[in-house]
This record gives sequence, structure tokens and C-alpha cells, in this order.
Amino acid sequence: MSDELNLNTTPELTFEPSAAQAVEAPALTLEPSAPAAPQVDEAAQAARDANAVKLDESMLSEAEKKMVDDFSQKIDVTDSNLVLNYGAAAQKNIAAFSESALNNVRTKDLGEVGEALSSLVVELKTFGQPEKKGIGGFFQKKKNELEAMKASYAKAEVNVDKIVKVLENHQVTLMKDVAMFDQMYELNTKYYKELTMYILAGKKRLEYLRTHDLAELKKKAEATGAQEDAQAYNDFANLCGRFEKKLHDLELTRMISIQMGPQTRLLQNNDTQMLEKIQSSLVNTIPLWKSQMVLALGLEHGRQAVAAQSAVTDMTNQLLQKNADMLKMGTIETAKEAERSVVSIETLQHTNQQLITTLDEVMKIQTEGAQKRHEAEKELGRIEGELKQKLLELRG
Repeated sequence: MSDELNLNTTPELTFEPSAAQAVEAPALTLEPSAPAAPQVDEAAQAARDANAVKLDESMLSEAEKKMVDDFSQKIDVTDSNLVLNYGAAAQKNIAAFSESALNNVRTKDLGEVGEALSSLVVELKTFGQPEKKGIGGFFQKKKNELEAMKASYAKAEVNVDKIVKVLENHQVTLMKDVAMFDQMYELNTKYYKELTMYILAGKKRLEYLRTHDLAELKKKAEATGAQEDAQAYNDFANLCGRFEKKLHDLELTRMISIQMGPQTRLLQNNDTQMLEKIQSSLVNTIPLWKSQMVLALGLEHGRQAVAAQSAVTDMTNQLLQKNADMLKMGTIETAKEAERSVVSIETLQHTNQQLITTLDEVMKIQTEGAQKRHEAEKELGRIEGELKQKLLELRG
């Protein structure tokens, strides 16, 4: 990882946010073509409601409950800066965590392995055969065919060793990534707990303010009929509403943190599977390649010895045929295994489809956001009218 991960998993609540994040410029459009609202399946909705997770203090330890209770009493909704920055530290941690995950999850480019495998296939196909190209047909001039085969074996072995080195390097990288994902999962768990405590503390304080302070202001305004009392009541109600919106924003961030948990584990599982495949290649496939080539050399030793005896010409021919069959079979099987793609076309198709779906979802979300803002603008007008009417009634 490029930055050190903070592994302190103890939740911390604070009113002081870290460095402010850059604010994206608003997007404007003249065509808010939001899709029609989908039909709600009542049975499915009822099932979802039955399985809904209730956010309360039951998910906290006793020490965390006390921390939430103490912290909630310090919340002052009349402090606009406090409301603006409430939970911002935990939100920034989630944003930094997501960015860190994006920076550290690299595409496992095994192209170098593929090139080495292709080179090895060529070597295996031509192993033990005379080389017709080069300086005057170098191998054809060799009187000792066994020496020529040994030279061919040495050349093929270089490519095998190259593949081993590349695979071992990727194996080390993947092992580091797997360990990194464990750390990132623990960090995400900490941030999720911090957000939960911020939300619970805020809701607890909001409920208290509405049932005590706000209720008293309303009672006073109704008793006195004074415009300033009515305004004070409305101002405090607006502050409570603003703080409630802030808590809702924190709940959205908390859901992002919840989703990052399984996503991190999925990425970690992918790396683990790749590790297992590389390990299998190192302990099974590559030793098999070398043993087959050594076997071919051994067979050639026997062929040379038998060929020297004219009395066993027929036996020599049989050995040559058997050796050729074994080489063909081993070469074909090795070529098939070596030509197998590290990343299947189905995987690339799935990745491409997921990317297209993601882009569609982003467009849909942006369109829905435009429509909701348009509706909110109308609703704000109605709210303002209702507020003016209510104030007139109180003053009357």
C-alpha cells in the first residue's frame, strides 16, 4: 500500500473534522427526463420491511453506549459549524478508505507469463528437432544428435525458469494484497462502528430536543401569541430538521461502509484463488514440463546406444516410434495447458457488462437526482407559503 494503514479499531467520536474534501461542481441539465416510478410489489416490500435492520443501541457494547450517551449531551444544534461538520471525520475516513482500496486493487497483469508460456510452447514443439534456420543450419551439422538435443533442452529450460520467476513475483504480490485486504476490512469495520455511534448519538439528542426544548418553545409561542416566540419556535424546528438531514447523510455513508465489507472480501477471495492457481503451476505443471523433457533426453540416450548395434535395428525403430509418440502426446498436452488463457473471455465479457451496467446506473441516478431536485424546488415553494401562512396565523 502507498500509505500506512491505521489499525486502531477503537471508535472515536469528535466534532473536529479532518481536512475538508473538495466539493464537486453541480451539474445542470435542461432535460430532466426522469423515468416513471416503478410499481411497488407489496409482498416483496413487506418481506424487505420484515428483514430490515433496526438501528439502535442494542448493537453497541456498554462502554460504547455510555460514549454515545455522553457525546449526545454535547451536541448543540444551534451551532451551525458543529452541525455542518458532524460526523465529517468518519465520512472522510470512509472516503479515504475507498480511495485507498481503489489505488491498491490493481489489475493482475499476467501478460508476461502468457508471453513466456507461448515461448515455451514453441520450444517444446521443436524440442529435439534439427534447427533449419540460423548459421548454416547449426543443428543439422551436428554429428552428435544427443548433444543437439541437450542444447535444445537447455534453451527450453531457460524459458521454464523465466516462467517460474514471473509466477513467484506475482505470488508475492498477491500474498501482500491478501494481507492488505485483511487490514482494510478491519479499518472499514472501525469506520462503520464510528458512523453508527455518530448516528445513534445524533438521533438520541434530536429526540430529546424535540420532546423538550422544541415542545417548550411551541407551548410558549401558543401561550404568548408573540411573533418573536413563534419565530423562535420555527427557527429551532428548522435547526432540528437540518440536523436530521445531516444524520440521514451519515446513514447513507454508513451504508457505503456496509457494502465495502463484502466487496473487500470478494476482492480478497479473487486474489486467493489466483494464488492457488499459481501455486499449482509451480508445484505441479512446471515440474511436469521438466520431467517430460528429461525423459525425452533419457529416451534419446537409449536410442543412441541401441542405434550403435546393427543387430537390434528393429528395437531401435520401435523405441524411436515410442519416443516420438510420447513426445507428441506430452507436447500436445503441454501446448494445450500453456495456451489456456489466464483470463477467460467470459470473465472479460462479465467485466465489460458490469461496467456498462454501472454506467447505466450512474446515468439513472443522475436523472433521478435532477427530477428530485426539481420536485424539491416546488416543495420548497409550498413550504415557504405554508410557513408564511402559519406565521400570519400565530400573529393573528
